[in-house]
Amino acid sequence: MSNRNVHYEIVNDPGTPQLFETAILEKLSRVHHLVPVVIYVPVILYFLYRAVSETAFSAGTSLALFVGGLAFWTLFEYLAHRFAFHFQPKGEFGEKIAFLVHGVHHKYPNDPLRLVMPPAVSIPLAILMYFVFRVVLGPAYLASSFAGFTLGYLIYDMTHYAIHHASIGKRRWARKLKRHHIIHHYVNDEMAYGVSSTIWDHAFGTMPVAQEQEIEESAKA
Repeated sequence: MSNRNVHYEIVNDPGTPQLFETAILEKLSRVHHLVPVVIYVPVILYFLYRAVSETAFSAGTSLALFVGGLAFWTLFEYLAHRFAFHFQPKGEFGEKIAFLVHGVHHKYPNDPLRLVMPPAVSIPLAILMYFVFRVVLGPAYLASSFAGFTLGYLIYDMTHYAIHHASIGKRRWARKLKRHHIIHHYVNDEMAYGVSSTIWDHAFGTMPVAQEQEIEESAKA
């Protein structure tokens, strides 16, 4: 096996290409960007309620667990994007799977219906991570930390959609995140793996400093 990157020819068509011949699979692969909000805001509120009603922790401890879960999401996001989404198995079948997992987004980066994770993927993943949190942290520390982790995922999905399809405006931090992700798509897809945060790109040496400076200087010219 190899984790080489396959560089797809970019198609900037804002439409949604058909991936599956089977109607149900095709439908499951498409999702409106607000669907994660509808699904996961209640989940976050539920676990926050449990954190308050079922534990005897102080507000400070609960907040620390919540922020810890949120911070862990940023690392999870980086590692998943770099090593899972960009993993390229050998062989035709493996390359097809890699294309369906993430390659389609690199080929069609402006597809509005494949910018957030479809529930058919995100819900099983959320269930898996719930049990990981439960095993690693135990029931007492689960609620606050998992709420923070889930919020991190929601921020990631909404940030990703906004970068591709919303007006960022003049907010410096938002423009920085957009520039960072655009470099990943259009300049070097072996750099800039963070989407909602750049901290782990700094930490692991995948921060495209030179490219970001070039873009910033061009914008000022």
